[in-house]
Amino acid sequence: MPAQQQLDSHVKLYIPYERYSQQDNQRILTLYQDLRVSDVSDGMDVIGLANVGIVSADIKPLWRDTENFTHRIVGIAVTARYLPTNKREAKMPKETVNRWYKNLTPETFQDQLFPGCVLVIDGNEDGDTRTIGSNNIMGWHKKGMVGVVTSGGLADSDEIIAEKVPAYYRRIARGFRPGRNELESVNRPVNLGGVMVRPGDVVMADGDGVIVVPREHATEVAEAAKQFLDMIGLQRAKKRAGSTAPRP
Repeated sequence: MPAQQQLDSHVKLYIPYERYSQQDNQRILTLYQDLRVSDVSDGMDVIGLANVGIVSADIKPLWRDTENFTHRIVGIAVTARYLPTNKREAKMPKETVNRWYKNLTPETFQDQLFPGCVLVIDGNEDGDTRTIGSNNIMGWHKKGMVGVVTSGGLADSDEIIAEKVPAYYRRIARGFRPGRNELESVNRPVNLGGVMVRPGDVVMADGDGVIVVPREHATEVAEAAKQFLDMIGLQRAKKRAGSTAPRP
């Protein structure tokens, strides 16, 4: 089959998944709004999910705000998976690049974004490919995405830092997607730093890294995690009052 026909006949996979209402999403996000990754990790331990959801420390924040903590994210997962392509082009004129973006490596997951979501991109194996750049991340942000987490790469890092869109990534990657990767699926389970992320799971990230809470345990984990946040808050209050308290 000629390359042109291969490109045009490429079909993306979309698998139905359980959809949660925005009302329930907001209920869950409210439970997590004051928590930190460390609190949530402790909460996971309490309910018997030790070492579940702990994303590899290789996935780290692109930037940090230690005054207002605006790099911190908590949201509901929307997922996408990119794979390295097995196709090659002799050259990449504009029309070929456009064809790749339309048929092989598009961003059709944009239709799934909603206020309070976190875009999770599995791009671990696609090499030096900038799946995320300053232009598209701003477009996603305008749709209500609170941040993006990827096991792959991003570029335009200076601009993304200036734009202050929360981004967690594995590596800097400079090459554009055409000729390098293909979109394999949207809103199916993906691998993020050794952790399975499903659409609808809770994703949290701060300076300590990224943690994923299975949706079916989200309420229980949040309730268990609050005791650790309250304990530290109490200790800080006592310290300000001039008393001492044992460390947890």
